[in-house]
Amino acid sequence: MSARIYLSPPDVGPDEQALVAEAFASNWIAPLGPHVDAFEREFAAKVGAGHAVALSSGTAALHLALRLAGVGRGDEVFCSTLTFVASANPILYEAATPVFLDCERESWNLDPNVLAGAIRARSGRLPKALVLAHLYGQSANLDPIVDLCSKHGIILIEDAAEALGATYHDRPVGTRGFAGIFSFNGNKIITTSGGGMLVTDDDTLAQRTRFLATQARDPAPHYQHSQLGFNYRLSNVLAAIGRGQLRHLDEKVTRRRANFDFYQKTLGDLPGVSFMPEAAWGRCNRWLTCLTIDPAVAGTDREKVRLALEKENIEARPVWKPLHAQPLFAQAPRFGGEVAEALFADGLCLPSGSNLQPDDRTRVAAIVRASFPNVH
Repeated sequence: MSARIYLSPPDVGPDEQALVAEAFASNWIAPLGPHVDAFEREFAAKVGAGHAVALSSGTAALHLALRLAGVGRGDEVFCSTLTFVASANPILYEAATPVFLDCERESWNLDPNVLAGAIRARSGRLPKALVLAHLYGQSANLDPIVDLCSKHGIILIEDAAEALGATYHDRPVGTRGFAGIFSFNGNKIITTSGGGMLVTDDDTLAQRTRFLATQARDPAPHYQHSQLGFNYRLSNVLAAIGRGQLRHLDEKVTRRRANFDFYQKTLGDLPGVSFMPEAAWGRCNRWLTCLTIDPAVAGTDREKVRLALEKENIEARPVWKPLHAQPLFAQAPRFGGEVAEALFADGLCLPSGSNLQPDDRTRVAAIVRASFPNVH
């Protein structure tokens, strides 16, 4: 059998190896260190934020953002429904209630009209915050969402875990709200194997994030703690990997966008196939190439295509299952959901790594085409 083609594997090179070797040579192995400081500075500069705080995961970053926003027991938090579960789990960490909002088809992100309707419906009890996911590397329509949050006193937290390198009207995502969060999980557009970043323009918020992430240790010669803290800081070794990855972010975006262009050119004529659109307001990093297959037109469906790929040792994945449809959140309130459900039912993510080889990409496309009946 041919070598496995993964959905979105790590793409590392000599820069990362050299920086990790430097970390070992300096004996800065434990959490924090000069590579963490440099990674934070370089990342903040790249996205145009005043401050960046390197953390152990994107989930940790979102958890601290919610905690520092004052979210707590009894609060409600609006959240995109078409996203990974990590966008909502930290809401539960703080004993708050997620309220899920549907997406629109123009970008597959949260629909500002649904947000407006939810605010009207909750006029007597507005949510404390909104967790806004930028899905599959594409920005949500930020201007109307920011305006609605500002008007009604809702704290906006941008979940840009999948969207590093994406822009909204030429501005990097993750920088419009109270805080923005990014993920460096192994499958993301840059990786530290595991890690995340919180960005903000608020100096006090950055300082408080660092404090809570290092077990909330008070300034004292002994270990003294007056508040609940967390072990959420990134290690110096992983930060070294991140620095090497960040140097090549633009190249990685270019390669992933080239993957999308190839798939669209070679598969766009298939009956019932539609690709995730690129909204007019921004530039998508195309973290994953996503398409939908209308079974009524195609004569097949996304699961049959996925299984055909898996049979040939190729990893593909359904679009995120909406959070309001997850058993964990069965009792959670929601507004809409039909668009997200339809995208999940028909949506498929194709191998999209920035190190995907042309021959492998061609192999993926050939198997997808062959799984459509009466198509040659």
